[in-house]
Amino acid sequence: MKKFNIRKVLDGLTASSSSGTASPQPGTYQNDVIQETLQSEHFQLCKTVRHGFPYQPSSMAFDPVQKILAIGTQSGAVRLFGRAGVECYCQHDSGAAVIQLQFLVNEGALVSALADDSVHLWNLRQKQPAILHTLKFNRERITFCHLPFQSKWLYIGTEKGNIHIVNVESFTLSGYVIMWNKAIELSSKSHPGPVVHISDNPMDEGKILIGFECGTVVLWDLKCKKADYRYNHDEAIHSVAWHHEGKQFTCSHSDGTLTTWNVRVPAKPTITVTPHGKQPKDGKKPEPCKPILKVEYKTTRAGDAFVVMSGGLSYDTGCRRSCLTVMHGKSTAVLEMDYPIVDFLTLCETPYPNDFQEPYAVVVLLEKDLVVIDLEQIGYPIFENPYPLSIHESPVTCVEYFADCPPELIPALYSVGSRQKRQGYSKKEWPISGGNWGQGTLSYPEIIVTGHADGSIKFWDASAIMLQVLYKLKTAKVFEKALKGGKEEKPSTEIVDEDPFAIQTVSWCPESRMLCVAGVSAHVIIYRFSKQEITTEVVQLLEVRMQGELNDVDSPDPADPPTPSTPVPPSSSSPTQEGEPPEAQPFTSDDGPRDNVPCLKVRSAPLKQSPGYQVELVIQLVWVSGEPPQQITSLAVSSSDGLVVFGNSSGLAVVDYLQKSLLLNISTSELYSPSDPYQRQPRSPRKTRQPSGALSDHSDGNNVSEEKSNKSPTSGSTTPANSDDEHKQKRFIEMVKSKSRRFSKTVSNDFAKMSKRISSPTEQKTGLDAKDSSFSRSRSSSVTSIERESREAISSFHFSESFPRKTDSSPSPSLWLGTTQGTVLVLSLSLPPTGDQRLQQPVEVSSCGTLVRLKGGILTMAFLDSLGAVLPPSYEPWSEPNAPDEEKTRRRRPASPPPTQEGQDSQYAVVCSEKQAKVVGLPSQSCFFKHNITESSFVLRADVVQMAAGLCLACFCANGHIMTLSLPSLRPLLDVNYLPLTDMRIARTFCFSNLGQALYLTSPTEIQRITYSQETCDNLQEMMGELFTPLETPEAPNRGFFKGLFGGGAQSLDREDLFGETAAGKASRSLAQHIPGPQGMEGMKGAASGVVGDLARARIALDERGQKLGELEDRTAAMMASADSFSKHAHDMMLKYKDKKWYQL
Repeated sequence: MKKFNIRKVLDGLTASSSSGTASPQPGTYQNDVIQETLQSEHFQLCKTVRHGFPYQPSSMAFDPVQKILAIGTQSGAVRLFGRAGVECYCQHDSGAAVIQLQFLVNEGALVSALADDSVHLWNLRQKQPAILHTLKFNRERITFCHLPFQSKWLYIGTEKGNIHIVNVESFTLSGYVIMWNKAIELSSKSHPGPVVHISDNPMDEGKILIGFECGTVVLWDLKCKKADYRYNHDEAIHSVAWHHEGKQFTCSHSDGTLTTWNVRVPAKPTITVTPHGKQPKDGKKPEPCKPILKVEYKTTRAGDAFVVMSGGLSYDTGCRRSCLTVMHGKSTAVLEMDYPIVDFLTLCETPYPNDFQEPYAVVVLLEKDLVVIDLEQIGYPIFENPYPLSIHESPVTCVEYFADCPPELIPALYSVGSRQKRQGYSKKEWPISGGNWGQGTLSYPEIIVTGHADGSIKFWDASAIMLQVLYKLKTAKVFEKALKGGKEEKPSTEIVDEDPFAIQTVSWCPESRMLCVAGVSAHVIIYRFSKQEITTEVVQLLEVRMQGELNDVDSPDPADPPTPSTPVPPSSSSPTQEGEPPEAQPFTSDDGPRDNVPCLKVRSAPLKQSPGYQVELVIQLVWVSGEPPQQITSLAVSSSDGLVVFGNSSGLAVVDYLQKSLLLNISTSELYSPSDPYQRQPRSPRKTRQPSGALSDHSDGNNVSEEKSNKSPTSGSTTPANSDDEHKQKRFIEMVKSKSRRFSKTVSNDFAKMSKRISSPTEQKTGLDAKDSSFSRSRSSSVTSIERESREAISSFHFSESFPRKTDSSPSPSLWLGTTQGTVLVLSLSLPPTGDQRLQQPVEVSSCGTLVRLKGGILTMAFLDSLGAVLPPSYEPWSEPNAPDEEKTRRRRPASPPPTQEGQDSQYAVVCSEKQAKVVGLPSQSCFFKHNITESSFVLRADVVQMAAGLCLACFCANGHIMTLSLPSLRPLLDVNYLPLTDMRIARTFCFSNLGQALYLTSPTEIQRITYSQETCDNLQEMMGELFTPLETPEAPNRGFFKGLFGGGAQSLDREDLFGETAAGKASRSLAQHIPGPQGMEGMKGAASGVVGDLARARIALDERGQKLGELEDRTAAMMASADSFSKHAHDMMLKYKDKKWYQL
């Protein structure tokens, strides 16, 4: 039996796209009519910025002088945050998890330790940080790192219990090593375990505290190379915290206890407490609690110290959430968190460990959030987070990107969104305030719209590579909440496993501010924007009965395994014209089929609608003879026509939202005229059909439809053994191609399952929440999968003032629709005059047949005028819908005038499918240009975009290629192999926008923005913010006269004498390998940070040297004054006893 050659399959999917040139077609087009201005030099592809919460965070660090926060992730990423709008993304090439981060405080550098036992030095003095040095350990596993303040020697603890020392300037190992067998007692017979903590004594740099996992703590004397004291405890240690005077330290243990030790009393701890343990009355030990994972002890001058810790709750505690405990004096506050705590840091006023810390805030890194707590206000309120970290508040299900929006739109959305802000935040400014904003010149309004699984829609201001939430709309408010106890109503709403309000697609007109939303429960909601609050007594509802015909289904291949299915009832002979089903057909009992029942129940009580988007009309598809409605696959709204159109695998429906009526409800096959050359029974493009399964993205989570997907002949173990490799490859590729429809914004779940199977087990990310990646689309879609796939569904719509017929002499309103089998059909719209007649007379819709046919499903359509300029869909300018009637009628204007210029009656239709692009002249309907975009792959997303220098067609293929084609000649301008399709999320969320912008959801919590514009790439450095700012290090704490004279203050240590090559020798070459940074001299030049940085550093160094000289001068003066005093006293004594005899003394 031959094995399935996955490599060939991947080669077939990732093969480079076709670079065939566009071929002119017969027609009357003249090459010199339209001058194309876009050239290849106008394009360049690069990443711009990444927004959102760092996915799967693992570590955190803070620079108290620069006030910069760094977060490392399990995928090797490092996100740096400063003030609002100052963010940066870095990535380690290895992709190993970041286990620890350490700032070189106020030096513009960061040390990262990874799970692959490598240590990296990042230069932060340039806008895009780069790695200067890497040290890869070969024989030992790194477990903990510590870099003392203002030191160039990094302590690295290992799993074997040893401690190595690295010079961060040269990134070379010192010959000085602290071996575990010398640190512990010689009488100990067991290994102490990995090093879990390293820190130096705040008052004596020559003493470091080493914590071993077993519970042993050692105070090591660096000069004498021996252990001064050893502190033994029965329970394992998780963390250690010093008192700033260096006389005591506190340990947190696995049994929920805190032990405080006196440095000079190693026999037993001075204090042992169980903060959350129940104290027995008989004097016994308190019951053990959950481990205290981390503890920090911070002192204040004026009051009690703060003890902050994570974990330690009692096992009996009913609260299952993670908690942060803040103990201050006699008060103990337990702060519940929404997600598990990854790490926390206490922010203090001083960077010096030997001074009173004066804590003012706690930064808490959670698995899916970042919280900063104010310690200086009563009740410990949190700070309002200025970063766009709430993208994943509910899993993102769809994304749309709008660049160069109307300038008044962002202020309008912000004004209504500002009323939605929560109250109770801290009144202080955000404490992470480092860095400076960029000085970019490219600034135009950009808006990102995200749809979520809970039915919410968020509008984001994305201008100038920043991101800020403007407004949040909750679509679920329109519907009744499902009663969990109701058994009879529950089946009617179960066409999805969960998240019945999830957003599937969005159609938004920024100019008119009309918003149309389609959800997974086969519902469409139309919204108008208003600045006034209203109360809607009854939500307008329109129920639509859409069904396909039985004869437009291919019979299954006899070789295919039988799939349980429910027969699809035949549709009526004529399109349904009634907007609402007859009341005589209510919901039937469970014994009979459900019929004319919507999936969700619209709210019956009055609905209070705040300023912002307010419901105009709700459209719901109903069950048909026991069959659930098919989910909506495409959607479009036209404000100038007052129409909304949506389609699915059953057909399409046109709704007049001004008259609240259904104009057309027709199956796809009925759109073809009898004389249409393309008229046929729609058939599946392949003979072997697979069950579609639930259209969900589970590439990084648990697949809830695993059992269904395994029924597919291509899903691994169920593959027939006698099939050869090539046959399997073809079936697999065809399956992927057939499911790459634009309407679903995803490839299929089967492809996701195959991606999981062909990836190695070590590369699979486990334990992720499947809800993060997507939502379950439909439970019923796999029941009748063969019938559903074979139907010709509607994949795209476009409203336009164009020429629907060859005989037309002037443009008229029309609706252009594309299907999943490559056909472009046209509907002519006859609108009554504006005003009262528009609200009373019906809109007439008539079919004009087929325009053109392409390979693959239609993705996008656009129209150009005779000069090659894009013709945007006509729209009605926005006006306040809740204004008085007389004002409303006065302000309502007809649709924008015909887009064609006088004396010119020709246009060009640009149509792009999954395989091809064509340019068709109108009204002649002659094909002027055709370009085969790809042969071996397929296009996932295509859009006609306006660049600064012209117009182009942008495409993103499943093999990772991003391409642009000139218009109208379809000449290739850009073809870059950017991002192979390794994640279904990318296919579902990738979108282009004007002026060379694009984005996609790179993880469940992050949006990656890219640009394919040369102009934006050239200005990117200026637009990016700066992380490092030259600042003076705060003054060291004053030690006082007596401490300076007699000692007792902080003891300094010349580490160079101890760790340098002269004293310690060279380290073993086999222990670690030094790897220079990839940027070489460029990175070193960046580290210099120019003449200004050098001068600033020199000035700071001179100040520090002057400060030390001043301290020395003060000490010398004090010694001279003491000597003079002693000399005076001695002289007085001499004079007093000079003339006395010995017996007179």
